[in-house]
Amino acid sequence: MNRTHYWLSLLEGCFLVALGVHVLSASQLLISGTAGVGILLQPLSGLSFGQLFFVLNLPFCLLAWRYLGAAFTLRTGICVTLLAIFSEVLARYAFIDVAPVVAAIIGGTLIGFGLMVLLRQQASLGGINVLAVFLQEHFGIHPGKTLFVSDLLLGACALLVMPPTQVMLSVVAFVLMSQVVGRYHQSVAQAGSEA
Repeated sequence: MNRTHYWLSLLEGCFLVALGVHVLSASQLLISGTAGVGILLQPLSGLSFGQLFFVLNLPFCLLAWRYLGAAFTLRTGICVTLLAIFSEVLARYAFIDVAPVVAAIIGGTLIGFGLMVLLRQQASLGGINVLAVFLQEHFGIHPGKTLFVSDLLLGACALLVMPPTQVMLSVVAFVLMSQVVGRYHQSVAQAGSEA
């Protein structure tokens, strides 16, 4: 694969996820995975989302190093850093004002497409994504299922601090994200069986 194409794909995937995260957070909706944990903890931490996202992913990078190898960990570290930077830039300079229902649809879809691009390059955004790749490689568990279950658990925790309507719209975003990732893996599996 062309190195320029590879790095552009990482930039594209991270930017799509950052944009999806920004759309959701602008409508005060929950974000999936480690990013969602970051949003829930942000008021207590005093850190920006990008800073907190970076810090939360450090333990997952150690897990990736041990079980998934140095190359995967390096790609993950680069993607985590890119997402943190893009998130900081979007939070500072981009203004998005859409209805929460529209935000859930657009945000979930953007994040799903961004994750799809990153998974295609054998990269991830750390956190639950590292766990999803680990479970796929070692136990054959579909990454979309891992992400969906973790997001449902996150949504249940969010009910303690967020209005139910916001949580339900966040779940819509989670479902759309996992559907996009799931369709990608389904098409890869079908292409492999036809080859």
